[in-house]
Order: sequence, then structure tokens, then C-alpha cells
Amino acid sequence: MKKPPREEPKEDLTVTPPKTWAAGVPAVVHALEYSLEQTSPRETAVDLLTMNQVGGIDCPGCAWADPAPGHRHRNEYCENGAKHINDEATTRRITREFFREHPVSELARRSDLWLNQQGRLTEPMVKRPGSDHYEPISWRDALQLLAGELKALASPDEAAFYTSGRVSNEAAFVLQLFARAFGTNNLPDCSNMCHESSGFALHETLGTGKGTVSLEDLHHADLIFLVGQNPGTNHPRQLSALEEAKLNGARIVAVNTLPEAGLRRFKNPQKPRGIVGQGVQIADRFLHIRPGGDLALFQGLNRLLLEAEDARPGEVLAREFIESDTSGFEEFAEHARQVGWDDLLAATGLTRAEIEAVRDDVLRSERVIVCWAMGVTQHKHAVPTIREIVNFLLLRGNLGRAGAGACPVRGHSNVQGDRTVGIWEQMPDHFLDALRDEFGFEPPRPHGLDSVNTVKAMHEGRVKVFLGVAGNFVRAAPDSDFTEAAMRRCHLTAHVSTKLNRSHTVCGGTALILPTLGRTERDLQAGGEQFVTVENSMSEVHTSHGKLKPASPLLLSEVAILSRLARHTLGTTPDLPWEEFEADYGAIRDRISRVVPGLHDFNRRVTRPGGIRLPNPVNEGVYPTATGKAMFTRNSWEMPQVPEGHLLLQTLRSHDQWNTIPYTLNDRYRGIHGSRQVVLVNPADLTALGLAEGDRVDLVSVWDGGVERRAEGFQVVPYPASRGSAAAYYPETQVLVPLDSVADISNQPTSKGILVRLEPTG
Repeated sequence: MKKPPREEPKEDLTVTPPKTWAAGVPAVVHALEYSLEQTSPRETAVDLLTMNQVGGIDCPGCAWADPAPGHRHRNEYCENGAKHINDEATTRRITREFFREHPVSELARRSDLWLNQQGRLTEPMVKRPGSDHYEPISWRDALQLLAGELKALASPDEAAFYTSGRVSNEAAFVLQLFARAFGTNNLPDCSNMCHESSGFALHETLGTGKGTVSLEDLHHADLIFLVGQNPGTNHPRQLSALEEAKLNGARIVAVNTLPEAGLRRFKNPQKPRGIVGQGVQIADRFLHIRPGGDLALFQGLNRLLLEAEDARPGEVLAREFIESDTSGFEEFAEHARQVGWDDLLAATGLTRAEIEAVRDDVLRSERVIVCWAMGVTQHKHAVPTIREIVNFLLLRGNLGRAGAGACPVRGHSNVQGDRTVGIWEQMPDHFLDALRDEFGFEPPRPHGLDSVNTVKAMHEGRVKVFLGVAGNFVRAAPDSDFTEAAMRRCHLTAHVSTKLNRSHTVCGGTALILPTLGRTERDLQAGGEQFVTVENSMSEVHTSHGKLKPASPLLLSEVAILSRLARHTLGTTPDLPWEEFEADYGAIRDRISRVVPGLHDFNRRVTRPGGIRLPNPVNEGVYPTATGKAMFTRNSWEMPQVPEGHLLLQTLRSHDQWNTIPYTLNDRYRGIHGSRQVVLVNPADLTALGLAEGDRVDLVSVWDGGVERRAEGFQVVPYPASRGSAAAYYPETQVLVPLDSVADISNQPTSKGILVRLEPTG
């Protein structure tokens, strides 16, 4: 067993020039070094050689799609996926002795990195009221304690059930079934904080909240936009798909506030040219846009396309498609022609020539795909921005055909699947009707609480019990101080987890740690060895089979924990087959097949190599919108006013990080080593602010009414960020994101557009 570190890592910043390419041999070396620090060579090999293979372990790291069976590399994983899977497979263990040694008050002062490095949780633990220590508790007593608190509530809506995208389809379906049988739609999830804007915009304009493209489409596109994305760190296997697209002749336009290594050049470590050659240039154009300027960019492109059609009638726009498959074009076009260039250029920070050059790329391309991620979704006007992207795709008929379409790129490996099987506080009536018909009870109909509103409800005492299944809610949520105070007001908090994180140290009156199997581990139930299923960003549902021995004989699977909790809480009212679900996950999939469209005959179809691709109505020429057609929209925006002496801050992940958990203090692609307490600022902005490299500052966010939030002790690093912006790592700067600073319509936190000042500390 490998010993965990007992001391906090020393923060000693060194800065080197940012990398100009991603992956290559260093990625392989770093992946293996970290993996072998965590676990044995044998387990490292088992994990990596079965990862993303048919019948193997689905990578928990991101939701990027796998190549078709027969076309997968033997090493079908990236550096970050290898780190993540072996971080879970670590041989380090947290036992009851650890909790005797470390009171909760001490653990609350520890860093995210240190907490994660202590290893796997091994048995259920409880912190009782008035105590400063977790102590062991049996599974039966733990679940009875939680069930007793739930049954004592005055209303089911006084409970909230949170999930992250690490949860399988089977566990997610059981959780939402339990919550709704209990009587609430309070099902906040990580998508509320990362992808909700995409869902709202795509539902309104296309009638589906999902992307429309496949991996094969990406390979054969003529032009690909990467907007608000950093694939080199957040979904590195996308670079392999972009490499293939480039070799097939595609052009790529990167739109970002920061020049990222993965957007410049990719050295594929699985190919000779990535080992000894120069690799492949990814972006043909880099648009160094200002934060939140993406809506203005696409409005500018759309105006230019309309003007090109005026000059060459019938040669630019997909007139037949627009007339047959869309609504609202004339109103959209009238609005688009009125957008002023002075406003567009001020919002984007680009020149008209740069935008016109992209227009020319579009006119030369028959098949166009737009990919985007949280650099788009986490702004106040994120929903209008994505609607404008849809306008752009509709103008030339780049939807519903091969090599073209909308590609929202998800993070967690099953964040999309969780939503498919019912994890949403606003599931439509047709899903609830199917649930009623299948299980014989009436699900609640009023919409529940999303993540932001759950924090508010806990703070106000309206939610008294919080159950988190995977994830690290207090670090993922905005407004950290407010969120932690809200969590502490609960009567009981419980977390189903594999490893220790900050959420375990922010306790309600009573707190439970419910340790669970990881995706890497074998799952033996009464019905035999089980597998689970997940859905990737491209609507493909496939299996994941754990291969390793569980970290402790006391671990239960997520399905088992939730099924037993449901039995303790609900008894036989309503009478649902919880024991059957725990014994055989195939029984869950049978029920899913009769509730979720597209997953009919689930058990048989999902075991075929490659699994199931869920149908997307757009690709069938069907648009379940208010008009029955794809909808053009008119979108307005107002750029945030940045007073003199202030910047717009975006939060981001380092390269050595997975969601809220850093693996080291380094971010080698950006040239940051030894510290995460840094703020990246354009050199010209530093000069204007009277600051220099290495200066120490507090980051102070400014919100309505003059309320200020502070993140202390950051070092200034000159970096080619877009003018007027700054960047710093998440979750350390979540404290700066006001809870009420959310995207219009979607209520998603605006973590990419926070007004801050840099206050020198001497």
C-alpha cells in the first residue's frame, strides 16, 4: 500500500513560457508517473489497456466519444484520463484511524489536493451533532439514520438529491425514481452549473437539448469552430478527432480568450509524427476574443452572410432548407442587419478584417460544425449566444446532414446520460407520465430546485437534508462562503463518495460519508457480476465493466446504497422493486427501456460493440419546437461595463486537474509550476494597473449593492489573455462568483464573467 502525503505541498511558484503544442511523449511520461505513484504497475496496466475498449472501463474523465469498434487504438486514452482512472484505483486507504487522528476542523483547513491524496474511503462514517470527528457506523445504521431524517421532514421538498456526471445511468435512474417516489423533483446536478445554457438554447431552437453530430461527422467536416474550449486539458481525445479532420482537409477556427497549447498544435503520441515529427497544426485561425464576445462574433458573421446573399442571390444561403425546415427567418434577418459594427468590434476585441476572413472560410465550406463548452455556457448571455450559433448553422443548412451540426462538448463522462434517464428538476410531463405508467405511482409535477436554488433553500432553512451522490458540491457551487454556510444549516448532510473532498468537511448537524465502489472496480451482486452504462457527448450509450478488486470489502455500489436507502425510507409505499434492482442492474435497464425513448430493448442492444446511438430528431428532419420547425431567433446582448481599474475574471482548470480536484500544483501547458494561487493577466493590463510579475494581490469581486467577495494571496503572472480580462483557477476562485450572478433563462452561474479588481497586498 502506498503511503499518502501527511504534509501540505509547498507552494513555490516558477513560471516558464507557455507551451506551443499539446501531448507528445511528455504526456505519456506524466500519465505513467502519476499512475505509478498511486497504484501498482499491474493495476495501472489493467486500467489503461481496458480503458475505453469494448467490454472495458469507460473513462470517468470526460464525455468525449470513442471511435467505432475496430478503429480504436490499443491505448485509447489521454494523459488526463490515465491520471483520473488511476487516481481512483489508488492503493492509498483512509481508515477509521485516520478520522480519529484528524478532526473535521483540521480537515476543513486542508487543501483540495491534500484531501484527495489521502486515498480511498473504506467504510461508512458519521459525524454526530457536537462532535468534531467522524466515527464508524454500520451500513444499516447509516441508512436508517438518513431514512429517519427524510421521513421526519414536514415535506419531501425539504430534501435535495444532487448528482455529478460520474454516476452511471443505472444509479441515476434509481436515484430519480427514489426522489420522485419520495415526493420531490429537487434533483440538482452538475449540469446546472456547466451545461444548462446549452440545453435551454437547443431545446428552444431545435427541440432537443443535445448535440447533433457524431465523431464521424467531425472527421469529415470542412470547417470546425472551437468556441470557448480548451481540448488539450479538458477533453484531450478530441484532439485526435481534430487531427483526423485536418488530415482530411478541414480548416479549424479557434475562438478563445487565451491561446491554449491544444488549439495550436497536437503531437499525437500514438503516431510516429507525434513522437519524432512536428505533429499537426490544429487551428488555422485564432480569434483572441474578449470574454463574452462570442454572441457579437456570430452576429457579425450572420450579418456578413446575409450581405453576401444580397450580392449573390441564391448562392450563399440554404434557401430551400430555410423555407421548408425553419421559422422566424425574416424577423431574424431584419434584426441581424441592424447590428452595428462599432458595437460588434468593441464587444469582440477583433478587427472587421478578422471576422470577414472567417466569413470567407464559411463561404468556401459545404459542411460546418460549431463546438463549444463552458467558455460559452458560463456567461450571462450564454443562452442567446448559443441561439445565435444555431442561427449561424441554419443559414447555410448546416444541421441534419453529414459533416455538419451543433456540438456542445460535455465534461463528466455521463452528465448527458444522467439527464436522459431523469436527473433534472424540470423533467417534462411525457417522462413523468411514462414513469407513472411503468411504476404505478403519480410523480410530483411542480419543478424542483436546481443547484443555485438548492443553495438558497438550504441557507433559508427550506432544505434540511442534502444527499450528494458523487461530486464535490461545496467546491463546484458558486459563492463558496455562502454555499458552505448554507450546507452547515442542514439537519443532515450525506455524501456517496469514493475519496475524501472538501464537501465532507462542511457538515450539517449530522454528517454521513457513504463510501462506494469506483467505476474501475468489480461489482458483484446477488445476480452475479454487474456492468453499468454511460452516455457520451454524442448520444452514444455503452457499457463500462469494472476490472479491479474493490478497495474495501465494506464498499457498496451506488445502486446498492440508493436501493437500500429507498427501502428504509419508503418501505412498500409505493411498492417498487428495490431489491431486484440491487441484485441485477439488468432489471433497471428493463425499466429504463420502457420509460426512455430510444432505449428500447436496452439490455440486448447496449451489449453490442459500440452500444446504442440515441436518435436525434434533428437528423431526421423533425423539430419538436413550438413551431414544429427549427427556429431562427433575435438575440440581444449587453456587454458588462468594466470600470477603470477592474478586469473580467474567468475561472478555469489547470492541466493537472479533474473538475474540483487538482492532482499537482502544476499547469505545464500554461507554464505554471508549483502553485495554484496565481492570476493570469495581459501584460498591457498589468502596466495600466501599476502591477508587475510576481506581485501579490487579493482578488476582489464586485457585485450589486457594493457587496465584495475576496480570494486572498494570489501572485500576478503576465500571460497573453485578451485585453481587459484575467484568469485564475477553479475551485479556488469560486468564492468570487456571486450566487445571483447567473445566466439569463438557464440560471447557470457566470463563472467566466466576474468583475474583479486586483488589490495589492504589499
